[in-house]
Amino acid sequence: MIPEPIRETIQLDDGRTISIETGKLAKQADGSVVVRMGNTMLLATAVASKDVNPDIDFLPLTVDYREKFASSGKFPGGFFKREGRPSTEEILVMRLVDRVLRPLFPKDYHAETQVMIQLMSHDENVQADSLAGLAASAALAVSDIPFEGPISEVRVAKIDGELVINPSYEATENATIDLMVGGTEDSVTMVEGQMDEVSEEEMIEAIEFAHEAIKKQIAVQKKLVEKIAKAFPKRDYPKMEEDEELYSQIEKETYDKLYAIAKEGTGKQERTDKFNAVKEELLEGFSEEEKEEKGKLIGEYFHKVMKKAVRDLILNEGLRLDGRKTNEIRPIWTETDYLPSVHGSAIFTRGETQALATVTLGTSREVNMIDGATIRSEEKFYLHYNFPPFSTGEARPLRGTSRREIGHGHLAQRALEPMVPEDTPYTIRVVSDILESNGSSSMATVCAGSMALMDAGIQMKKPVSGIAMGLIYDEDTKNYAVLSDILGDEDHLGDMDFKVTGTKDGITACQMDIKIKDLKREILEKALHQAKEGRLHIMGEMEKSISEPRPQVKDFVPKMVKVEIDKDYIGAVIGKGGKDIQQLQEDTNTTIVIEEVDGKGVIEIMGTDMDNIQKVLDRIEIITFEPEVGEVYEGRVTSIKDFGAFIEIAPGTEGLLHISEIDWKRVNNVSDELKEGDIVKVKLLGIDRGKMKLSRRVLLPRPPRKDKNEEK
Repeated sequence: MIPEPIRETIQLDDGRTISIETGKLAKQADGSVVVRMGNTMLLATAVASKDVNPDIDFLPLTVDYREKFASSGKFPGGFFKREGRPSTEEILVMRLVDRVLRPLFPKDYHAETQVMIQLMSHDENVQADSLAGLAASAALAVSDIPFEGPISEVRVAKIDGELVINPSYEATENATIDLMVGGTEDSVTMVEGQMDEVSEEEMIEAIEFAHEAIKKQIAVQKKLVEKIAKAFPKRDYPKMEEDEELYSQIEKETYDKLYAIAKEGTGKQERTDKFNAVKEELLEGFSEEEKEEKGKLIGEYFHKVMKKAVRDLILNEGLRLDGRKTNEIRPIWTETDYLPSVHGSAIFTRGETQALATVTLGTSREVNMIDGATIRSEEKFYLHYNFPPFSTGEARPLRGTSRREIGHGHLAQRALEPMVPEDTPYTIRVVSDILESNGSSSMATVCAGSMALMDAGIQMKKPVSGIAMGLIYDEDTKNYAVLSDILGDEDHLGDMDFKVTGTKDGITACQMDIKIKDLKREILEKALHQAKEGRLHIMGEMEKSISEPRPQVKDFVPKMVKVEIDKDYIGAVIGKGGKDIQQLQEDTNTTIVIEEVDGKGVIEIMGTDMDNIQKVLDRIEIITFEPEVGEVYEGRVTSIKDFGAFIEIAPGTEGLLHISEIDWKRVNNVSDELKEGDIVKVKLLGIDRGKMKLSRRVLLPRPPRKDKNEEK
């Protein structure tokens, strides 16, 4: 007997619906739901260990999102023909969901928890990632796992001036705003997306529009929970012990010292050493037995007091850990063309954060192929972000590209991409290596990447800069401070990490994570306008090194020329077995790529010597030459016959100049008028069964006719 699921439906403003059902699939999970919109169906499950390791002092949460190739009737690529490691696109969805869920688990809940979301059926008119956060939250909501939700996520896009929730992939391609927004019933907690130089007001409008849709989805989740027949109170778990007397003791002994250190405005390492010295001094006052019994709690309370001291300094005196005021930007220095053999390079250093960006230009062979279950496409512009351990003075093993590196690189790519001209002939790869890090390395990547692109001769529409904003908010007093260009410690100890990128005329990308429960519009407006001031300041510093793109690529960088030919000539250019094109590449030291695009043959020629590129163009012109009736050509006499001369109007293309078409006067012997090797102008009169008829006579002045009386 098929079980009857419990179902609720969300009604969107345009008539589309989203359904959530539970009780039919994956019933051994702590919570499971199927979310459906159109023919897109997601299965989300939540499971948490009931055995909690007391030595773990963090939440070991794993959020996993996978797209089954069967969902869209496709086969996986690769030798094994099965789903393997997650794609970049899947990892980006995992990060979007994780960032909204993670802050909403109880702070003292440390059980191994896993949320898995699987795309089981795909509808090309529904973007599955728009539903992933809703599915994850609903799975947790119907479970007994402690969770301070529900939450939801939606995509909001501005298309033809109208805001739309969860549009299709095709519709999003024409959007001026494409944002993923996540939040609770009370507040927006996560924003990430790309924009077409929009204003701060437009962005706020889109966020608020999305939050209204989120509230509706949360209300429906609550209805679903109420429908479940059995009562399932959230499970008990070992609560973190509290010792108010111990906290008071630690606060009394360390607060003033920590406040004073924070006020000194020293560098990261010196400040860390001084904080650690205070902690060591504190620990010396405890016996070995006390440290053994309450060591974990002592460390927790010390960190809590340090956080309070730093936050109080900012709220009370407007001073930050490095001595800056709330709206000040760290000192910046920049340099371009740093690497002599690289197509484009730039260094961007802001305080103790440094990014070295490089640009490499290539042909269409170097495009980044995206071959997923729902999307198969090519990226002509892509950016990779590397965060080596030495950038923070650490030594740790390299385990491949992390989710964080993928996420930061994607943000920087989206920030720069709108300003790369669509008609750029090159495939472009930008790589950002973080050499130092103390906050906002992704925004340093945007700045360094923009400069490196201009250094490479890419004709950027406008340069792009980026800044990370922070927030300190007191829940009791409602007092707050918005921080420009945050440090790593301010990100960790603060309540917001809001990254904003853009040109002088508008925002191109953003990423925001909020820890407070009630983000007021006033705070968001202040953060965005303060970010604009910071972006413009940073842009001014960048322009000291390079203010506009170099007029062309560097001398040693391969030049790129594109030509179109009739697709019927593709084979002729390539030659039998590719022999002709291979020989042409060898003779001219060029790279030639030919493909059929939209019924046309597109040829890319790449080489460092423009003369050699011209030789390739000349050869292609010869191969694809098509004589046109009525056109005049300059040709060479190749042979003389009694009845006329053969003229080569293009290599390998000859036509007959009949004796009667050589001149207006009567010609008795062709050799009296022409010799082999002569260059003559002729007009193509017609083509009969592949044979060309040429005329020299029609290009000569016609002699006047004799008067009849003169003839007598």
